[in-house]
Formats: sequence, structure tokens, C-alpha cells
Amino acid sequence: MRFFSAIFLCVLATAPRTEAATISDLFCDDSARLEQQLLTIHGAQRLGRGMRGPDALLEVWIAPSSGDWTLVQTYANGTSCIVAMGEHWQELAPNADPA
Repeated sequence: MRFFSAIFLCVLATAPRTEAATISDLFCDDSARLEQQLLTIHGAQRLGRGMRGPDALLEVWIAPSSGDWTLVQTYANGTSCIVAMGEHWQELAPNADPA
């Protein structure tokens, strides 16, 4: 989580001051570049993904060493945005099949 906090502060410090900027503007990038950063810099792995609509895919990334997690929304136009992040990820065992 400290990693993303540091990135967020760096982006805020260097971002142009505009009234209309939203938080999603700070965390969007080319899909391939964002994936590469998650893999190499953060040491994250893609845990799962699912379609959110006809042109959007949600992915959950975790960094096993730290327990940090990142929720990324990827669009058909080649852009991905970090929409949520946190720490202390816990993987739960699936429920037993009642049949």
C-alpha cells in the first residue's frame, strides 16, 4: 500500500493543477504499460477477472509478498484504470458443494 501511496503523492506533486481533474485521471494508463508496472515494479499477480459490460473488464491483482491488492478496470480502447486498492488481501477457500 505504501507503494501506491508514494505513486499517488508523486503524481499529485507533478500533475498540472486543473479544476476538472478526477481521481480516475491520476490512475489511468495504457493497458500494457499498467500491467507491466503491476508485474515488475509492484510484484503483483492477476488473481481473477470478469466482464463488467460489453467493453469493460475488471481484474483483481495481488502482491503476495505484501498482501496489497489492486482493482483494475480495462477498456476495449486499450486503456486501464486503477479503480480501488488496499492491503491485507485474504484468499478464502470456496464453500463445499452441498450436493
